[in-house]
Amino acid sequence: MPANYTMKKLKLYSLVLIAMAFLLGSCKETPKSAIKTEPITFTKEGELSIYKAQSDSLIVSYNIEIAESDYETQTGLMYRESMEPDQGMFFIFPDILYHSFYMKNTKIPLDLIFIDEELRIASYKENAQPLDETGMSSEVPVQYVLELNAGQRQKYALEIGDRIEFIRMK
Repeated sequence: MPANYTMKKLKLYSLVLIAMAFLLGSCKETPKSAIKTEPITFTKEGELSIYKAQSDSLIVSYNIEIAESDYETQTGLMYRESMEPDQGMFFIFPDILYHSFYMKNTKIPLDLIFIDEELRIASYKENAQPLDETGMSSEVPVQYVLELNAGQRQKYALEIGDRIEFIRMK
């Protein structure tokens, strides 16, 4: 066969391959449906009461969701749209340490109540702002943390030394 014929044949194959590549590359897939997820809702796992240090009188009670696995303590209230005023998330840690929290992916302003191993308020951070990734330290070693809607600490005048009791639901 003449070289000219072979060259024409190669050019034709090349053009066919380029056209196929163009067509395949420009074909768009049918768009996938948006992934629909249900909102994360509160699951009551216990009850928590706070008592005044001086008088031992009941200040306030909350329904609590408990976070104690690694996954639960790392995600906390992330991705939640809201929380009722009588609800909170109670973190239980295996060790007494300085704990630090941030508001990554958290859409609700919160008060963080840091609680020592004797179930007494050791410190707190008020009005943590949604989506703020600034770390908030317990400032002292603690074993528990209670997250509440922002303003609860001030509303009930919760103070360092106030006592906590909690009951886990079965």
